[in-house]
Amino acid sequence: MADSVAITLLRHGLTEANERKAYLGWTDSPLSMEGKRDIQELKHLYPTYERIHTSDLCRCTETVRQLFPDIIPVKNPSFREMNFGTWEGLTYDELKTNAEYQKWLENPMGAEVPKGESYPEFSRRVQAGWIQLTTEENGRNYAVMTHGGVIRELLSRYAPRERPFWDWSITHARGYELTWDDRESLRRGERCTLLQEVPIMGKLNGQSNFTG
Repeated sequence: MADSVAITLLRHGLTEANERKAYLGWTDSPLSMEGKRDIQELKHLYPTYERIHTSDLCRCTETVRQLFPDIIPVKNPSFREMNFGTWEGLTYDELKTNAEYQKWLENPMGAEVPKGESYPEFSRRVQAGWIQLTTEENGRNYAVMTHGGVIRELLSRYAPRERPFWDWSITHARGYELTWDDRESLRRGERCTLLQEVPIMGKLNGQSNFTG
């Protein structure tokens, strides 16, 4: 449709911290060798975009640079992963005896993260960035390079059918394209009318952890 708008939500490439299954929020970790190989193998499968917005963290900007070397992205810290505070860089095995961590696992949408963000704080930040993006952007086909938690947050709100945050699994260097019939429905905060994987790689949905 001539008036449709498509926004593709992409997750950065696999990092060294991701390989360790460590919590990775506002700290950074370089792309791993496997992550770089994966990006190069997928590079030719991606469509072109009018503009790319990105989290300002290096794992996202580096993924943009490798996938879309001719595009200068628009950096936006609102699209950072959740801030895991004192748990940054640690794994489940390193945290499992921590009482605050156990409390968070029991209620990840409500419990506090020491020196980090609660889910409500994370959600408000991401939504503020999304509103800014959809209000100011006038393109018809653009992308956001971001993190697993951010993509889950946006899909839970804007996918065609409602699904809980944790029901979405986002593979590294892949994502989803969301299409609205017109810009006004997008700006009103309505759910998109079409959702498809990018690139087309088979089923992505399932359970996953929340590790940036």
